Amino acid sequence: MQKTRKSIAKRFKVTGTGKLLRRTPGHRHLLRNKSVKQRRRAGASKLVADGQRANLIRGLPFA
Repeated sequence: MQKTRKSIAKRFKVTGTGKLLRRTPGHRHLLRNKSVKQRRRAGASKLVADGQRANLIRGLPFA
């Protein structure tokens, strides 16, 4: 039986075209030390690199 890796499902989102989105790290605490540019960019999601995408998709069989 195929199972979804829940640790992957919680952290990544599959787009309509099959790409993976991830959150930017470093946006939870200690924000006053970071520049406005860092904070703004950390608020946006980013695409997962192609080299890592295949392994992550394997853990999401129903996505």
